[in-house]
Amino acid sequence: MNGRRDFVALVVAQIFSISGTRLSVIAIPWLVLTVTGDPLLTGLVVFAEMAPYVLAKALGGPLIDRIGPRRVSVLGDFFGLFAVGAIPLLSALDLLSVPLLFPLVALVGLLQGPADAAKHALVPLVARRGNLPLERVTGVVGTIERLASTVGAGAAGALVALVGPAMALTFNAVTLGFAAAILLLGVRPGTREKAEAEEPAAKTSYGSELREGFAFLRGDAVLVGIAVMVAVTNLLDQAYAAVLVPVWAQEGGRGAETLGLIFAVMSGFSVLGAMVATALGEKMPRLPVYVGAFMIISLPRFAVFAFDAPLAGILATLAVGGFASGFLNPILSAVILERIPENLVGRVSSLVTASAWALMPFGGIFGGALIAGLGLSAALLVAGVCYLAMTLMPLVFKSFRGFSERKGVSGANA
Repeated sequence: MNGRRDFVALVVAQIFSISGTRLSVIAIPWLVLTVTGDPLLTGLVVFAEMAPYVLAKALGGPLIDRIGPRRVSVLGDFFGLFAVGAIPLLSALDLLSVPLLFPLVALVGLLQGPADAAKHALVPLVARRGNLPLERVTGVVGTIERLASTVGAGAAGALVALVGPAMALTFNAVTLGFAAAILLLGVRPGTREKAEAEEPAAKTSYGSELREGFAFLRGDAVLVGIAVMVAVTNLLDQAYAAVLVPVWAQEGGRGAETLGLIFAVMSGFSVLGAMVATALGEKMPRLPVYVGAFMIISLPRFAVFAFDAPLAGILATLAVGGFASGFLNPILSAVILERIPENLVGRVSSLVTASAWALMPFGGIFGGALIAGLGLSAALLVAGVCYLAMTLMPLVFKSFRGFSERKGVSGANA
């Protein structure tokens, strides 16, 4: 029962953490757009948050392996509460400005990068403690992530419309506090954390541990292929969510509630996809499902905005794309975690996810630059075609040949 309790605590903490973060993904760009009307400046603010996020995630891996993912996640979410909470507080005092927003969102990214990586590193541990198949755990976690995204997107549209984008971020601060408390109280300390409390072990240098993680990652062609492909698609996803769609909404005279509805529909149907992936995870042919799902979510969801389709058509397209996207994370998480030895889970999984996120800080800038140079419709089509091209990568490169191998489950220290 204790093993299942750890799993439930991780899942509930993810619900709070992701739903709050999803709100900020809508609220922060909308805040900058409504104040400045500048898509490029909006992209720069998104960059200011995402660059520290990715850098901290990449460099925080050895820390996760040293003191345990549970502790890193709790500390990151706890201090993130204050960093996010400063934005609505300053707004209430009429002290918030766009220049001041830059360091605040950078601090949020710096704290949340290691915290999110640590939650990912907890997955094999709770799977082992609960005697659960890794693909089932990654499937459930993926489903919860999608569900939390749906709740966060829906809440974002309503809250932003009701109280404004700055004050809506109060919800994000509260959810981070709940996530920290749930992990602290619900997940038992792991062997690494107990050992640290009793007697700190002699350690190699932080740099050598980081290099060891890089060496392992470079030597695994499957992990490298995943990181490269997802890095480019994440760049395009960030441009889509942070700039392209918000600008479409603003230029069309649509409110934040429409923006929230759009993201909520895609996230909501992705929950259904993730549930199916969870049920069939151990039987699905990984590579065909992975490629097929990516193709479905590529060009169509960009094209419907480019051609300014009716809202009903947009929502229908996003529903299909969302369902397909639900299959991706359970497969990716299982493949990544299966390939990493127990003693390297923290640093290697952090490096893989950080590499996959490496271009995301530039997504908002990329989207803003595309709009400035080509106009909104052409920018959407260019991004969609690039996304479609990347979905074909697994069919072209040999590095994906080991993608469907099923290896033993790794562990991790909490």
